[in-house]
Amino acid sequence: MRIMTIPCDGIGPEIMLATLNVLDVANKRFDLGMTFHEEEAGFASLQNHGITLRDEVLDRARSDFDGVILGTQSHMDYPAVAEGGRNVSAGFRIGLDLYANVRPARSRDYIPNKAPGMDLVIMREATEGFYPDRNMFKGVGEMMPDPDMALSVRKITRHASTRICREAFKLAMQRNKKVAAIHKANSFLMTDGLFLECFRDVAKDFPEVETEELIVDAYAALLVRKPQAYDVVVATNFYGDILSDLASELSGSLGLAGSINANAETGLCCAQAQHGSAPDIAGKNIANPTSLILSAAMMLSWLGEQRGVQNLMDAGTEISNAVDTVLDTPSNRTRDLGGNVNTDAFGDLVKQALIQ
Repeated sequence: MRIMTIPCDGIGPEIMLATLNVLDVANKRFDLGMTFHEEEAGFASLQNHGITLRDEVLDRARSDFDGVILGTQSHMDYPAVAEGGRNVSAGFRIGLDLYANVRPARSRDYIPNKAPGMDLVIMREATEGFYPDRNMFKGVGEMMPDPDMALSVRKITRHASTRICREAFKLAMQRNKKVAAIHKANSFLMTDGLFLECFRDVAKDFPEVETEELIVDAYAALLVRKPQAYDVVVATNFYGDILSDLASELSGSLGLAGSINANAETGLCCAQAQHGSAPDIAGKNIANPTSLILSAAMMLSWLGEQRGVQNLMDAGTEISNAVDTVLDTPSNRTRDLGGNVNTDAFGDLVKQALIQ
């Protein structure tokens, strides 16, 4: 099994190394037969190739690899698109049609949090919505007719809404059979209205699943007030992006949140930390690699489920368990969680927990 690795920017190379050290142990313990092949993207690619993400990297990811582990990117610091500053994350999601951004948020009793009992998964549509770099066939969905006016276009399609809703219901069938659809159809009558129409149509195929429809601002408040009440949450791109960060921070830290981007039809999957590149601490060996490690574990579990390979599912589960074992001891935590453990040392601790 071939895995493409892309360290990218900021703390990306450091958390990638810690993640790969953990995966090396899992590879041997579960006889996964994984090989890892590094590619460039972000500033390294810009310097060497004049663009932050080359089409040939996407082509190879699509045709030659079983999965991708994508490091953090400093999108805000890239030059203009015309000067080579392509959005790497969006490039993978659009280029490989990775429409399902799966973002779990789970509170741990032993880590301070603001959401006791939270254990939910936000299913975020990732290929359209209020994102100007991915909602037009040519050009982008933002424009300035004059210096004092800026406009942005939102795209919601039946195809994209239906397939993310279907994945949400499939996941709910494996969990607690509850799905909440997040919308603002009281204001976005046509776009969110279409999303809700698709949600209701898909729900007919899953009569066992309890459904709920919540306005996005109301759900943000409910997420704070009673986070334990929700299981699977499905949302369009923009809402899902904001709400998943909120949920993860409430659960203890954005640094504890895994994430994958996947396409159930093509079988492609990309692991990606939820957080950013943190350039202020890059190169200091103090970043928390938990999010990328858990994202890689999610990727293995997802690939195992898609292919019916128990070893992959077991590896994903055991990596997640090893992370929990390490985090359960306060002295094992990185600085953002109140400890003093360095990035590489945290990876070593997870490795040891995985071996035992």
